[in-house]
Amino acid sequence: MQITNDAVSPPCADESTGSAPSKRCEFSTQPSYVASAAEAVNNYRGNPAAIWYKDNADPNDPAGKYAFQRLRQTWFIPHVAPKFKLHRQDKFYAIGSCFARGLESSLAGHSITVESAAPEFAKLQPANREGSGLGFINKYNTYSILNELSWALDPDAEFPRDSIVPLTKTTWYDPHTNPSLEFADLEETLERRALIQAVTKRIRNCRAVVLTLGMAEVWRDVKANVFVNRTPIPSLFKTDPDRYEFQLSSFGENWANLEAIHALLSQYGHPNVHIIVTVSPVPLMNTFSTMDIVVANAWAKSLLRAVAQEWAAAHSNVDYFPSYEIVQNSDRTAAWDSDLRHVKGTGVQHIMELFLGNYLE
Repeated sequence: MQITNDAVSPPCADESTGSAPSKRCEFSTQPSYVASAAEAVNNYRGNPAAIWYKDNADPNDPAGKYAFQRLRQTWFIPHVAPKFKLHRQDKFYAIGSCFARGLESSLAGHSITVESAAPEFAKLQPANREGSGLGFINKYNTYSILNELSWALDPDAEFPRDSIVPLTKTTWYDPHTNPSLEFADLEETLERRALIQAVTKRIRNCRAVVLTLGMAEVWRDVKANVFVNRTPIPSLFKTDPDRYEFQLSSFGENWANLEAIHALLSQYGHPNVHIIVTVSPVPLMNTFSTMDIVVANAWAKSLLRAVAQEWAAAHSNVDYFPSYEIVQNSDRTAAWDSDLRHVKGTGVQHIMELFLGNYLE
């Protein structure tokens, strides 16, 4: 079976055209959590970070427990109540946006086996020599994450070969990757594709999967009937202007994709798989909507943050880790490079210390 737009879209998609949903997606309208009054009060009393502000409390008290005090510190430290624990000997797999690469590096630095940071990727030379070949495998939206996992794990899923497009007589482009490498001929492009799928299969051996959600603006290859990983190469808009269409994905679509990812990992993954879902704090580089880029970024992150919470609430083996909130609520100068887009290494280190401190036994 070929993975097409129909296969990865929620049931409410227009199956005749593979276009955006023509009616409202149907997902649970029930509250994700219901508690008795007694339980709610116990939650409040037992939560050391339940209160934002208190009269007469010193706002600059570095040991203060109130949010208005904690948010004045250089690094925000959220209260985290993990659903489950992971072990240092567990194998990890990180998949998602560029922030996932930073998590991989930090995990590997703690002598944790990270299967997604495969040594085979070291031979891939990025076009920017200061970069890393690992960036080639970034997955920016829930469609592209689902696609990659389907092609690697589902024996009935077939990679849509016709979605690979020629750029020149000698170079080809795989739109399901990040174009950080020099473009190559068809043979090498297909070899890279085979390598990605071979490495992705290793997720089957990983008890711990870290899923980083990055973007909600998506592009669909109309001709191949499949969503791609990111904005197509600009030259393709000139050579084949009708091939791609832009969409603002919905909550329901992203929810359906995450549910399909959970089903795949439950069927083909580690028998005791545990998933940590995060939202990348890295903002959008640009937007193809009519919104201000800052507004578009707030919309995208809000949507992904909300769907991540609902997804985690729906499954006992899925938990949300607030890497997005940690960066957004830390001191801007300490957390961000000068472009206010890339998180400094010290920020990633702070996040991973909190992650490992909360989840590793």
